[in-house]
Amino acid sequence: MKLATYSDTPDSPARIGIVADDTLIDAGFDGAMPELIARWDEVKDSLAGRSVSGAGKPLSSVHLHAPVKRPGKIWAIGLNYADHIAESKMDTPTRQIWFTKAQTSINGPYDPILLARNAPYVDYEVELVAIIGKGGKYIPADKAHEHVFGYCVGNDVTERMWQHAGPQWSLGKSFDTHAPIGPWITTADEVADPHALDISCSVNGDMRQTSNTRHLVFSIWQQIEHLSAAMTLEPGDVIFTGTPGGVGAAMEPRQFLKPGDVVRCAIQGLGSIEGTMQQEA
Repeated sequence: MKLATYSDTPDSPARIGIVADDTLIDAGFDGAMPELIARWDEVKDSLAGRSVSGAGKPLSSVHLHAPVKRPGKIWAIGLNYADHIAESKMDTPTRQIWFTKAQTSINGPYDPILLARNAPYVDYEVELVAIIGKGGKYIPADKAHEHVFGYCVGNDVTERMWQHAGPQWSLGKSFDTHAPIGPWITTADEVADPHALDISCSVNGDMRQTSNTRHLVFSIWQQIEHLSAAMTLEPGDVIFTGTPGGVGAAMEPRQFLKPGDVVRCAIQGLGSIEGTMQQEA
Protein backbone atom coordinates (compact mmCIF):
# COMPACT_ATOMS: atom_id res chain seq x y z
CA MET A 1 0.00 0.00 0.00
CA LYS A 2 1.11 3.55 -0.69
CA LEU A 3 0.14 6.09 1.97
CA ALA A 4 0.39 9.84 1.47
CA THR A 5 -0.28 12.91 3.56
CA TYR A 6 -2.21 15.40 1.45
CA SER A 7 -4.51 18.39 1.43
CA ASP A 8 -6.86 19.77 -1.21
CA THR A 9 -4.87 23.04 -1.18
CA PRO A 10 -1.42 23.72 0.29
CA ASP A 11 -2.97 25.54 3.27
CA SER A 12 -5.97 23.33 4.02
CA PRO A 13 -5.91 20.67 6.77
CA ALA A 14 -3.77 17.65 5.98
CA ARG A 15 -5.22 14.15 5.80
CA ILE A 16 -3.97 10.67 4.99
CA GLY A 17 -4.72 9.17 1.61
CA ILE A 18 -4.11 5.91 -0.22
CA VAL A 19 -2.37 6.19 -3.59
CA ALA A 20 -3.65 3.79 -6.25
CA ASP A 21 -2.10 4.42 -9.66
CA ASP A 22 -2.98 8.06 -10.45
CA THR A 23 -5.79 8.25 -7.90
CA LEU A 24 -5.82 9.31 -4.26
CA ILE A 25 -8.42 7.78 -1.96
CA ASP A 26 -9.04 9.34 1.44
CA ALA A 27 -8.10 6.88 4.19
CA GLY A 28 -10.95 7.91 6.46
CA PHE A 29 -8.51 8.23 9.36
CA ASP A 30 -8.60 11.20 11.73
CA GLY A 31 -5.00 11.57 12.81
CA ALA A 32 -1.46 12.04 11.57
CA MET A 33 0.73 9.37 10.01
CA PRO A 34 2.59 8.34 13.21
CA GLU A 35 -0.75 7.57 14.87
CA LEU A 36 -1.90 5.54 11.88
CA ILE A 37 1.39 3.62 11.91
CA ALA A 38 1.01 2.90 15.63
CA ARG A 39 -2.52 1.58 15.00
CA TRP A 40 -1.67 -0.25 11.77
CA ASP A 41 -2.82 -3.72 12.83
CA GLU A 42 -6.17 -2.22 13.79
CA VAL A 43 -6.78 -0.18 10.63
CA LYS A 44 -4.99 -1.93 7.76
CA ASP A 45 -7.92 -4.13 6.71
CA SER A 46 -10.23 -1.12 6.51
CA LEU A 47 -7.67 0.78 4.44
CA ALA A 48 -7.16 -2.18 2.14
CA GLY A 49 -10.91 -2.20 1.49
CA ARG A 50 -10.90 1.49 0.68
CA SER A 51 -7.93 1.06 -1.67
CA VAL A 52 -9.97 -1.12 -4.02
CA SER A 53 -13.19 0.88 -3.76
CA GLY A 54 -12.46 2.96 -6.85
CA ALA A 55 -13.67 6.11 -5.10
CA GLY A 56 -11.08 8.86 -5.15
CA LYS A 57 -9.75 11.95 -6.86
CA PRO A 58 -6.92 12.54 -9.32
CA LEU A 59 -3.57 12.51 -7.54
CA SER A 60 -2.61 15.57 -9.60
CA SER A 61 -5.43 17.58 -7.98
CA VAL A 62 -4.07 17.49 -4.42
CA HIS A 63 -1.06 18.91 -2.61
CA LEU A 64 1.26 16.25 -1.23
CA HIS A 65 2.97 16.97 2.08
CA ALA A 66 5.82 15.04 3.64
CA PRO A 67 4.19 11.71 4.55
CA VAL A 68 5.40 12.18 8.14
CA LYS A 69 5.18 15.91 8.78
CA ARG A 70 6.72 16.01 12.26
CA PRO A 71 8.63 12.82 13.05
CA GLY A 72 9.55 12.23 16.64
CA LYS A 73 13.13 11.56 15.56
CA ILE A 74 15.10 12.03 12.35
CA TRP A 75 18.41 10.18 12.16
CA ALA A 76 20.78 10.02 9.20
CA ILE A 77 23.91 7.94 8.67
CA GLY A 78 27.03 9.40 7.09
CA LEU A 79 29.60 7.80 4.76
CA ASN A 80 27.55 4.70 3.98
CA TYR A 81 28.32 4.09 0.26
CA ALA A 82 31.85 3.17 -0.83
CA ASP A 83 31.92 5.62 -3.75
CA HIS A 84 30.78 8.51 -1.52
CA ILE A 85 33.46 7.61 1.03
CA ALA A 86 36.09 7.64 -1.73
CA GLU A 87 35.01 11.01 -3.14
CA SER A 88 34.97 12.44 0.40
CA LYS A 89 38.60 11.27 0.81
CA MET A 90 37.71 9.46 4.02
CA ASP A 91 38.43 6.00 5.36
CA THR A 92 35.62 3.46 5.42
CA PRO A 93 34.08 3.75 8.89
CA THR A 94 34.39 0.79 11.21
CA ARG A 95 31.56 2.22 13.33
CA GLN A 96 28.39 3.87 12.12
CA ILE A 97 28.46 7.69 11.94
CA TRP A 98 25.15 9.33 12.84
CA PHE A 99 23.74 12.84 12.93
CA THR A 100 20.28 14.28 13.46
CA LYS A 101 18.20 16.56 11.30
CA ALA A 102 15.75 18.98 12.93
CA GLN A 103 12.00 18.38 12.71
CA THR A 104 11.69 21.73 10.94
CA SER A 105 13.91 20.49 8.11
CA ILE A 106 11.13 18.16 6.93
CA ASN A 107 9.70 19.33 3.61
CA GLY A 108 7.08 18.19 1.13
CA PRO A 109 8.12 16.07 -1.87
CA TYR A 110 7.48 18.83 -4.42
CA ASP A 111 7.79 21.96 -2.28
CA PRO A 112 10.51 24.58 -2.82
CA ILE A 113 13.81 24.01 -1.01
CA LEU A 114 15.13 27.17 0.62
CA LEU A 115 18.63 28.59 0.24
CA ALA A 116 19.16 30.34 3.54
CA ARG A 117 20.89 33.68 4.07
CA ASN A 118 24.67 33.41 4.58
CA ALA A 119 24.63 29.74 3.60
CA PRO A 120 25.95 29.57 0.03
CA TYR A 121 27.19 25.98 -0.18
CA VAL A 122 24.05 23.88 -0.42
CA ASP A 123 24.30 20.34 -1.77
CA TYR A 124 21.98 17.41 -2.58
CA GLU A 125 22.11 13.84 -1.26
CA VAL A 126 19.52 11.31 -2.48
CA GLU A 127 18.74 8.66 0.14
CA LEU A 128 16.47 5.72 0.81
CA VAL A 129 14.40 6.61 3.88
CA ALA A 130 13.08 3.96 6.26
CA ILE A 131 10.04 4.72 8.42
CA ILE A 132 9.82 2.90 11.75
CA GLY A 133 6.64 0.94 12.39
CA LYS A 134 6.69 -1.20 15.51
CA GLY A 135 8.80 0.56 18.10
CA GLY A 136 11.38 -1.02 20.31
CA LYS A 137 14.80 -0.98 21.91
CA TYR A 138 17.72 -3.40 21.54
CA ILE A 139 16.35 -4.64 18.23
CA PRO A 140 18.64 -7.33 16.77
CA ALA A 141 19.58 -7.01 13.11
CA ASP A 142 17.85 -10.26 12.21
CA LYS A 143 14.56 -8.88 13.56
CA ALA A 144 14.94 -5.31 12.34
CA HIS A 145 12.83 -5.83 9.22
CA GLU A 146 9.85 -6.45 11.51
CA HIS A 147 10.18 -2.88 12.78
CA VAL A 148 10.11 -1.07 9.40
CA PHE A 149 6.69 0.22 8.38
CA GLY A 150 7.75 1.32 4.93
CA TYR A 151 10.08 3.30 2.71
CA CYS A 152 10.18 6.56 0.79
CA VAL A 153 12.57 8.81 -1.13
CA GLY A 154 14.58 11.47 0.69
CA ASN A 155 17.00 14.27 -0.05
CA ASP A 156 19.46 14.97 2.76
CA VAL A 157 20.04 18.56 1.67
CA THR A 158 23.25 19.82 3.27
CA GLU A 159 24.89 23.21 3.77
CA ARG A 160 28.57 22.27 3.49
CA MET A 161 30.09 25.35 5.16
CA TRP A 162 27.95 24.87 8.26
CA GLN A 163 28.45 21.09 8.17
CA HIS A 164 32.23 21.36 8.35
CA ALA A 165 32.45 24.38 10.66
CA GLY A 166 32.78 22.02 13.62
CA PRO A 167 32.96 18.33 14.51
CA GLN A 168 29.17 17.94 14.66
CA TRP A 169 27.28 17.84 11.34
CA SER A 170 23.73 18.42 12.58
CA LEU A 171 23.55 22.20 12.10
CA GLY A 172 24.62 21.95 8.49
CA LYS A 173 22.02 19.25 7.96
CA SER A 174 19.10 20.98 9.68
CA PHE A 175 18.24 24.12 7.74
CA ASP A 176 14.53 24.67 7.18
CA THR A 177 13.15 22.57 4.26
CA HIS A 178 16.38 20.56 3.97
CA ALA A 179 14.77 17.14 4.47
CA PRO A 180 12.20 16.65 1.70
CA ILE A 181 10.71 13.15 1.83
CA GLY A 182 7.99 11.32 -0.07
CA PRO A 183 6.15 11.31 -2.31
CA TRP A 184 4.42 8.72 -0.10
CA ILE A 185 5.30 5.76 2.10
CA THR A 186 5.36 2.41 0.33
CA THR A 187 4.64 -0.18 2.99
CA ALA A 188 7.38 -2.71 3.60
CA ASP A 189 5.32 -5.65 2.34
CA GLU A 190 5.46 -4.13 -1.16
CA VAL A 191 9.27 -3.82 -1.18
CA ALA A 192 10.74 -7.25 -1.86
CA ASP A 193 14.31 -6.24 -0.98
CA PRO A 194 15.19 -2.72 0.18
CA HIS A 195 18.83 -3.59 -0.44
CA ALA A 196 18.34 -4.02 -4.20
CA LEU A 197 16.86 -0.70 -5.36
CA ASP A 198 18.26 1.64 -8.02
CA ILE A 199 18.73 5.15 -6.64
CA SER A 200 19.48 8.40 -8.48
CA CYS A 201 19.57 12.18 -8.29
CA SER A 202 19.63 14.76 -11.09
CA VAL A 203 20.01 18.54 -11.12
CA ASN A 204 18.29 20.36 -13.99
CA GLY A 205 18.12 17.03 -15.82
CA ASP A 206 21.85 16.35 -15.41
CA MET A 207 22.29 12.98 -13.70
CA ARG A 208 24.62 13.39 -10.71
CA GLN A 209 24.11 10.30 -8.54
CA THR A 210 23.36 6.75 -9.71
CA SER A 211 23.77 3.64 -7.59
CA ASN A 212 21.90 0.77 -5.97
CA THR A 213 21.10 0.22 -2.30
CA ARG A 214 23.01 -3.07 -2.41
CA HIS A 215 26.12 -0.91 -2.01
CA LEU A 216 25.23 0.26 1.51
CA VAL A 217 28.19 -0.26 3.84
CA PHE A 218 25.95 -0.80 6.87
CA SER A 219 22.61 -2.40 6.01
CA ILE A 220 19.29 -0.97 7.12
CA TRP A 221 19.02 -3.81 9.61
CA GLN A 222 22.44 -3.00 11.10
CA GLN A 223 21.44 0.65 11.30
CA ILE A 224 18.28 -0.14 13.26
CA GLU A 225 20.18 -2.46 15.59
CA HIS A 226 22.74 0.27 16.28
CA LEU A 227 20.26 3.12 16.85
CA SER A 228 17.98 1.03 19.04
CA ALA A 229 20.88 0.17 21.32
CA ALA A 230 20.91 3.84 22.31
CA MET A 231 17.23 4.80 22.26
CA THR A 232 13.72 3.49 21.88
CA LEU A 233 12.61 3.77 18.27
CA GLU A 234 8.97 4.80 17.87
CA PRO A 235 6.30 4.65 15.14
CA GLY A 236 6.95 7.30 12.50
CA ASP A 237 10.63 7.84 13.29
CA VAL A 238 12.59 8.60 10.11
CA ILE A 239 15.95 7.09 9.15
CA PHE A 240 18.00 8.41 6.22
CA THR A 241 20.13 5.42 5.23
CA GLY A 242 23.02 7.06 3.34
CA THR A 243 23.87 8.68 0.01
CA PRO A 244 25.95 7.38 -2.91
CA GLY A 245 28.75 9.19 -4.70
CA GLY A 246 28.22 12.15 -7.00
CA VAL A 247 27.54 15.01 -4.60
CA GLY A 248 28.25 18.54 -5.80
CA ALA A 249 30.97 19.17 -3.22
CA ALA A 250 33.09 16.38 -4.75
CA MET A 251 32.86 17.62 -8.35
CA GLU A 252 35.72 19.45 -10.10
CA PRO A 253 34.95 22.30 -9.93
CA ARG A 254 32.54 22.01 -7.02
CA GLN A 255 28.90 22.52 -7.97
CA PHE A 256 26.53 23.93 -5.37
CA LEU A 257 22.84 24.58 -5.76
CA LYS A 258 21.54 27.99 -6.80
CA PRO A 259 18.08 29.57 -7.10
CA GLY A 260 16.01 27.97 -9.83
CA ASP A 261 17.88 24.64 -9.82
CA VAL A 262 15.54 21.64 -9.91
CA VAL A 263 16.67 18.62 -7.89
CA ARG A 264 14.98 15.30 -8.63
CA CYS A 265 15.58 12.23 -6.46
CA ALA A 266 14.22 8.82 -7.47
CA ILE A 267 14.28 5.27 -6.11
CA GLN A 268 13.11 2.18 -7.94
CA GLY A 269 9.55 1.26 -6.99
CA LEU A 270 9.16 4.15 -4.53
CA GLY A 271 8.67 7.08 -6.91
CA SER A 272 10.45 10.40 -7.07
CA ILE A 273 10.53 13.78 -5.35
CA GLU A 274 11.45 17.06 -6.97
CA GLY A 275 12.22 20.44 -5.44
CA THR A 276 13.13 23.81 -6.93
CA MET A 277 15.78 25.78 -5.07
CA GLN A 278 14.49 29.13 -3.85
CA GLN A 279 16.34 31.97 -2.16
CA GLU A 280 15.04 32.66 1.32
CA ALA A 281 13.58 36.14 1.70
